[in-house]
Amino acid sequence: MDRADLRRITIAATAIAVVFGGGTAGFAALLHESWHDAFYRTVVTATLTGLDSTPRGTGAELLTIGIALAGVAIFGYLVAGALDAIAHEVAGETRKTKRRLRMIDALNDHFIICGYGRVGRRAAEEFAASGQPFVVLDFNPEALAVAKERGVLYLEGRGSEDDDLVRAGIDRAKGLLASADSDAENLYITLSARARRSELTIVARASDEEAERKLQLAGADRVVRPYTAAGVEMAKLALKPQVAAFLELVSTHTGPDLRFEEIEVHADCAHAGMTIRELAIRRTTGAVVIAIRKPGGRFDITPDPDERIGVGDVVIAIGTEPELRALEDLFTTRAVGV
Repeated sequence: MDRADLRRITIAATAIAVVFGGGTAGFAALLHESWHDAFYRTVVTATLTGLDSTPRGTGAELLTIGIALAGVAIFGYLVAGALDAIAHEVAGETRKTKRRLRMIDALNDHFIICGYGRVGRRAAEEFAASGQPFVVLDFNPEALAVAKERGVLYLEGRGSEDDDLVRAGIDRAKGLLASADSDAENLYITLSARARRSELTIVARASDEEAERKLQLAGADRVVRPYTAAGVEMAKLALKPQVAAFLELVSTHTGPDLRFEEIEVHADCAHAGMTIRELAIRRTTGAVVIAIRKPGGRFDITPDPDERIGVGDVVIAIGTEPELRALEDLFTTRAVGV
């Protein structure tokens, strides 16, 4: 409650106390009524519910008129205050909505999370922790309420609707997560997104193997089955707890500053074609290259120091955030004249 509302309530309460107190004392003196009867007459007069009985005498009549007018004034003051508060609330929400939509329109190279259930919320937490911009697209009122409470950017809509995807900035997006609770909805989301952007990275959620196959046919780059993944994770924890703990440490943003990163080598990189030894990656950046994915999809695990890193290769490394940023800088350096 702000100061204006508190001031308004204080004035109204004071006015009511003065009118009721003055009216009760006046009627008791002029009509020689008991305090109870005088108070009752004041209340029914001030609240415009009628008169208990016709007052006797000019003084009592004038007092009745005064109390009735005061009641009208107080009622009007309260109504005006309520309408003003509602107008401010509506205006405030309108401003917040416009600001949120402007921020969404300004997003670039972001992710669209279609479905803000348990899976979508967990993905959003990882994105937020890593500083990756994203926007939530959902039509469920409860999910939207959670998004609003957590202060994330959100839109009401469906990922299966082209217009809603456009509002979420699919033409500028880096990727999309089809994380709805329904396999059918995720399938439509994937089809819609792939039809709009052939190069967009799409990760979809599936409940079973059949849904996974259909999502892959629809154009999903990766498909995750939460229940299967949970079973595999439980088995890892039981069989190789330390390995599982390490992978958890470097694959999420909830632990110490140690991360995996993947960096694609483009044609305009000045260091394309050089070997790991020539680049002295470990010494100059601190990061460690643990694998290189070749353009054909083959992974070179623990590559040899004399392995050449060519255009189209994806370097997978591990290190702290500063070390990984230094590695990114190494491979985003433009060639001379580019």
